[in-house]
Amino acid sequence: MRKVSPSSTAGKLNSGSARPLPGPDDPLRIAYLTYRGKPHVGGQGVYTRHLTKALVDLGHYVEVLSGQPYPIVDERVPLVELPSLDIYNDHFPMRMPAWWELKNVWDYAEVTAFSTGTFPEPLAFSLRAWDNLRARADQFDLVHDNQSLGYGLLLMQRMGLPVLGTIHHPITMDRRLEMSHAETPFQRWSKARWYAFTKMQTRVATRLHRILTVSQSSFDDICRDHMVSPEKLFIVPVGVDPELFVPMPGVVRNPNQIISTASSDVAMKGQRYLLEALAKLRAERPELKLIMVGRLKEGSAAQRTIEELSLQDAVQFVSGISDEELVRLYNESACAVVPSLYEGFSLPAIEAMSTGCPLVATTGGAIPEVAGADGETCFMTIPGDSESLAVGIRRALEDQTNAERIGAAGRERVINRWSWRHTAERTVEHYRALLEVDAALRAGTGS
Repeated sequence: MRKVSPSSTAGKLNSGSARPLPGPDDPLRIAYLTYRGKPHVGGQGVYTRHLTKALVDLGHYVEVLSGQPYPIVDERVPLVELPSLDIYNDHFPMRMPAWWELKNVWDYAEVTAFSTGTFPEPLAFSLRAWDNLRARADQFDLVHDNQSLGYGLLLMQRMGLPVLGTIHHPITMDRRLEMSHAETPFQRWSKARWYAFTKMQTRVATRLHRILTVSQSSFDDICRDHMVSPEKLFIVPVGVDPELFVPMPGVVRNPNQIISTASSDVAMKGQRYLLEALAKLRAERPELKLIMVGRLKEGSAAQRTIEELSLQDAVQFVSGISDEELVRLYNESACAVVPSLYEGFSLPAIEAMSTGCPLVATTGGAIPEVAGADGETCFMTIPGDSESLAVGIRRALEDQTNAERIGAAGRERVINRWSWRHTAERTVEHYRALLEVDAALRAGTGS
């Protein structure tokens, strides 16, 4: 990874010499935006790392602009750090920044939005990115935004940069699920304020000329919730590296170990139902343990549930691990569990499947599109139902021969359908289509 400062990027790519519409075989110059890029858990950081690497492998130039937490990117990919106030850091989340931390207008915009109770990062990051790019717009052919959907993207379009957005799933789904799980009217009001930024995302999404999403489920939800025209929304599934996420010969599965990921402590991820299922299963399998890939946040709902169910000795959180360590954990575990109430795609599902680890997953959102049929490539369960989840895990644990068969079939499904190179090739097709649409609009012949 090559870090560069925002000011040092000026002049890197023929500054001052705007390039005509690239030819069909010309390499493209891509400014890739991600408002946060947690490296090991959470879809945004994983998507950023693997997609940008695959784009460079295809011969394109990609520069990543990111806020904290910064992604890990390939050494050939410059990383421009655009620091936020880091209000939602893992150690002191929801902290109010001190006045001396406010160094520019974008910091004031971020803290003002935070003071109103809404999530400020997508807006503030998009404005920081616009501020960085406006002096060097001629260095790039296009901008690819990864889910921020902030007003800064419209400013980029206005100054002549074509903008393509990826929406993994509409955050309106998170809002709906969080509010339905609110325990008090005050909590419901607080959630409504926090998710107020989704109104901005809808306004921006309707004004972008081309948007990618990752599944048919997300496609339908984006059209409905963000009111995006189906004519400018396209499906490009994400990928996995089947040569990295592999079965490891000689590694024996522990029949008393299951694994899941904890990318965020929100109702949509269904962690509570997994912990309740674990408590039920430990009544008959007291040695059963759960490995959670992620960090346990102090005072989180997950921590409270673990304490309520006396699972302190049954759940182990691991964070900051390498892909190789994650692959070993999948190979050591009896099954992997995706307990989500909703997913736009689910990278953890295909990563687990690629290693041959038997997958237990819900039918939430796009997961059936990804994981396949129950009893063939996975064990399917009902979202938001701890008893159904316990039954699914029990099926994987009690018949190891069948579980191994399903795990092998799951890997075959992944190999046949998804790779990051395929994702990158499809994405480049849409980059070129965007450039043609943008050229037509500027010539006055587009619609």
